[in-house]
Amino acid sequence: MATTTTKIRPRALVRASGGPRYAVALAVDALGTGLLRPFLLLYGVTVLELSAPATGIAMTAGVVLGLVCMPGVGRWLDRGARSTVVAASMLVRVLGVALLLATPAGHVWLFATAALFLGIGNQAWPAAHAALVATIAHGRERDVALAAGRALRNAGLGVGALLATACLAGGTTALQALAAVTGVAYLTAAVLAWSVHLHARPADAPAKDGVGDGAGVGNDGPAPRMRGLLAANVVYVFCLNVPEIALPLVLLTQLHASPVWSAAIFVANTVLVVALQVPVTVLMSRFSRRTSLALAGVVLAASYLGFLAATSLGHGWGAAAVAAVSVVCTIGEILYAGSATALVTALAPAPVLGRSLARFQLSTGFGLAVSPAVITSLASRGPSALWGSLAAATLLAASAVATEKGQGPRLGGCPAPEGRCSSEAGKAPTVQLP
Repeated sequence: MATTTTKIRPRALVRASGGPRYAVALAVDALGTGLLRPFLLLYGVTVLELSAPATGIAMTAGVVLGLVCMPGVGRWLDRGARSTVVAASMLVRVLGVALLLATPAGHVWLFATAALFLGIGNQAWPAAHAALVATIAHGRERDVALAAGRALRNAGLGVGALLATACLAGGTTALQALAAVTGVAYLTAAVLAWSVHLHARPADAPAKDGVGDGAGVGNDGPAPRMRGLLAANVVYVFCLNVPEIALPLVLLTQLHASPVWSAAIFVANTVLVVALQVPVTVLMSRFSRRTSLALAGVVLAASYLGFLAATSLGHGWGAAAVAAVSVVCTIGEILYAGSATALVTALAPAPVLGRSLARFQLSTGFGLAVSPAVITSLASRGPSALWGSLAAATLLAASAVATEKGQGPRLGGCPAPEGRCSSEAGKAPTVQLP
């Protein structure tokens, strides 16, 4: 167990997260995303008059094909680009929205192309954002800065979705207006992000810190393989689709509960993530990142078994029990989000940070892409198949995370076993700021 902890200092946290302008860019980008992304399927069906299956396939293809850009994004980041890549991930979504607005009714291929550009931006942004934060902040301050970014993004997504829901009574005209506002938000966010002018010179960058993770690697070390972590991450990310897909499906088809329960669980999940992501990450800073990530898997697996028990209660108390267990699942999600990306940034040598984050995003994107199909398929076989399989797979993933050996020599020659070195050795990478 590491002995260092981190305190929450708002001003320092804003600076570590990229500064005030970058924080505004994140908020505007998230708000715009919340306005459109939850209703993109509805846009295709109602505004463009496409069939639901065709719209869904086009959206899925956009997400999957968007992953193809990640190796290029990783190499771009490793050449030192930071704010430019973040801005580019936002600008490509502006192109997607513009194409969406220009698509005539019935043209599924144009809609699919728009979904592709949106997918590229959505896939590229997490790695670019993490690289930017990792360049500015270091050690546990970086972990908390990443957590703060996630909390801010969830808040923006939630507010955007609420505003969009209130506007949906306007029909197709309202959806088109929401898309236009989303494009303006993406453009504004891109300009703000680009104005930060953050660039790293990787040739001058020393080793990343690997405190508590057995991961310190020299500047000229190879990119860590992280096979166990990447494979486990595919399973972990299923938790992100549990409130949106698994629980509504179970509540409606197995417990025959009111849709209000699904909405309440989704809102509670968003509020808890916004309120607790930073404090929980600070609290867990006394443990190694690998330990925190393994614990997240245990908590998630326990929640899945809790859902299995809750569904056995039937129509009467089942919905309330599912709602209660969903809080445990959200805590597991918060633990996962606060440690997974932070662990990757600690494992990766600075010259290959971009490629390492890109590989991690590939595993995340793949997990998010396949999880709806896997969840719906398992749910059709009954609660035991769904929750039992998820629990077993997540425990196996947690075990893989806990037992995977660190890559390369320990930073500063620290000979202690993983999780026992408490100093954050190593200097910050050289950066260029305005």
